[in-house]
Amino acid sequence: MTLRAIVLFAHGSRDPLWSRPVEAVAARILALDPSVLVACAYLEMMEPDLPTVTRRLVQAGADRISIVPMFLGVGRHAREDLPKLIEALVREHHHIGFDLRQAIGEEQRVVDLMAEIALSS
Repeated sequence: MTLRAIVLFAHGSRDPLWSRPVEAVAARILALDPSVLVACAYLEMMEPDLPTVTRRLVQAGADRISIVPMFLGVGRHAREDLPKLIEALVREHHHIGFDLRQAIGEEQRVVDLMAEIALSS
């Protein structure tokens, strides 16, 4: 049986309150599907980082990991840094299936919802 995991991958900040929305998404995922392993990982300035989270998920039994970049657009981090991190993870965990999703802000449903929110002001 496949044990699915989702990593919400965000930039990070020196302000510890910055991560609250990302953690709220993780909590919502668990509320919607308690069978999924979910974790937050950060590129810089916060912990845990992506390699640490991946190791924890693999140790917990995950054999398929989806990585969701929590970026509004595809900048240098999503275009260059993240693929390099994924390549290293694939080398370290060659038996794990990795799925790199598009940046969350590129999802049409997110764009539509942001437009609706802006219009409701």
